[in-house]
Amino acid sequence: MKLYDCPSSPHCLKVRTVAYELGVELELVPMNIVRGGWRTPEFEALNPNGLVPVLVDGDFVLWESNAILTYLAGTHRSPALISTDARARADVDRWLHWQSAHLGPAISRVVFERFIKPLTGQPVDHAAAARAAGDFQRCCRVLEASLRDRDYLANQLTVADFAVACFLNSAAMVGLAVQACPRTTAWLGRMLMRDSVRRALAEAGDQVARLVPS
Repeated sequence: MKLYDCPSSPHCLKVRTVAYELGVELELVPMNIVRGGWRTPEFEALNPNGLVPVLVDGDFVLWESNAILTYLAGTHRSPALISTDARARADVDRWLHWQSAHLGPAISRVVFERFIKPLTGQPVDHAAAARAAGDFQRCCRVLEASLRDRDYLANQLTVADFAVACFLNSAAMVGLAVQACPRTTAWLGRMLMRDSVRRALAEAGDQVARLVPS
């Protein structure tokens, strides 16, 4: 399988962690967003959105990171990171949609206000950044309540844990903390210690070092 990705993106990181957890070896094609390396007709033929990640499995091309996660888990059943039971699968889907609709956007807005705007010379909207940080803390409280009586988001380890953990890891990199939520902190620590996650994070660090202009 070939994965077009950007090492600094949590959308790409979660795909790599799930692939490694499943024992799937990927041919990584890093896309240099700093130099606009993804803006080519060849890449946009794979994904007309012009975004990463994109998975190519033979003649099958798939974009949207959470769709890639469920495809990998559905085609590689050992270990089982997604259930065939309708209710258990819906629980996983619930968390994947929550990550896309709530957690991810809150973190992205903070990144935009605190980091992207200063880099591009735009004025920072501190009120907007504070609102986004507040949304992130509300997400953390949702996680904390949900982990009250379970070790994983959907009772057992699934793709949802990797999706949410990778975004929380990116949140820590922009100054958003989960330490006020002890159950969430403990769960995140367990996820970040998994060999698959550690491998993906190490690769991301190496790729960033190679791609960023000196």
